[in-house]
Amino acid sequence: MRQAWRWFGPNDGVGIDDMLQAGVEGVVSALHHVPTGEIWTAEEIRRRQDQIAVRRDGSASGLRWEVVESLPVSEDIKKQQGAWRAHIEAYRASLRNLADAGIEVICYNFMPVLDWTRTDLAWRVGHGGTAMRFDLGDFAAFDIHILKRPGAAESFTDAITEDANRRFAEMSEARREELIANVVFGLPGAAENFSLADVRVHLAQYANMSPETLRQHLVDFLSEVVPEAEKLGLRMCCHPDDPPFPLMGLPRVMSTEADYRATMDAVDLPANGITLCSGSLGARADNDLPGMMKRLGDRVHFLHLRNVARDTDTTPCSFYEAEHLGGDTDMVALVKAVLQEEKRRRAAGRSDSSIPFRPDHGQDILDDLNRKAQPGYPAIGRLKGLAELRGVMTALEHVEGAEA
Repeated sequence: MRQAWRWFGPNDGVGIDDMLQAGVEGVVSALHHVPTGEIWTAEEIRRRQDQIAVRRDGSASGLRWEVVESLPVSEDIKKQQGAWRAHIEAYRASLRNLADAGIEVICYNFMPVLDWTRTDLAWRVGHGGTAMRFDLGDFAAFDIHILKRPGAAESFTDAITEDANRRFAEMSEARREELIANVVFGLPGAAENFSLADVRVHLAQYANMSPETLRQHLVDFLSEVVPEAEKLGLRMCCHPDDPPFPLMGLPRVMSTEADYRATMDAVDLPANGITLCSGSLGARADNDLPGMMKRLGDRVHFLHLRNVARDTDTTPCSFYEAEHLGGDTDMVALVKAVLQEEKRRRAAGRSDSSIPFRPDHGQDILDDLNRKAQPGYPAIGRLKGLAELRGVMTALEHVEGAEA
């Protein structure tokens, strides 16, 4: 398992020197400043590689940009409208430029409108640190009373709707504004952050789109780009929906094992793969993460290892981002399944036998509380998570070595 770390670029509050001290082996990054739908040029890719290659004092870091997260898929492609065909051609050109630069793993997602959704970006947990949280009651209050989406109340149970009505009535104006900002935050560091008006426009354009139609649009996109990736020696890997259930009436198509299996079967090439995010998928009690790794592992090209604690085992549910070994996913069993898959790959002579992973997200603890890094991406919280995962990996490898 190759230990990686997400970096949002020169404006990231956690820099190259920090990740070196964390002991990471490679960097996960993206050109967030390039508008979605435009080509990632060779010059921009090289500039980001050069930034990763040096420490703060100008000396060599020894780190390389190894995983792209994310090469974004435009809303036009997802809707198959506007400039979607031109955007696909730009995507293919970006893949060629990334391959020329020696980067092989390309993560993306196919979530409509927002890349992830949380109601709290700094929710206080028991030890005094903070974590990101999705609260279904607060989200329902946003959807029904702030966004005022037609039919929103019918999207929730009567109990959740009643709770949302009460919460909204008691909510201060400051909390309402905070909730709006949190829900529409989108991808940290992205070139475009949506306003409430933007969200309404996009929702209207998706109003009549079924999950089956969105899935077909995903398959159409993959049919265009995966053969190019295969030819270039790239591995593409789709990130799951976050959270993995419908929100705001939008269709979801990458939330379960069945979703992934259908997409892998539809475009059955090795380059068409999976970003197995234990945090996103773990927000559903019916997702068996260790089992998914065992059954789908052949196509897992990238891993996000984080944990969530669910308030209930219903779908949808409220949850918060727990410590990496402290949530509802059996992280030890998941890491064991990853190591077993790597062993199978080595036996088969595969060049991708070491699967890159990153300690996804993390709680803000200690000096993180003052650093104010990207929400979900603290320095010490992620370092703690990486240390815990590294300990699990080492212990499992030691046991396997002793049994051999």
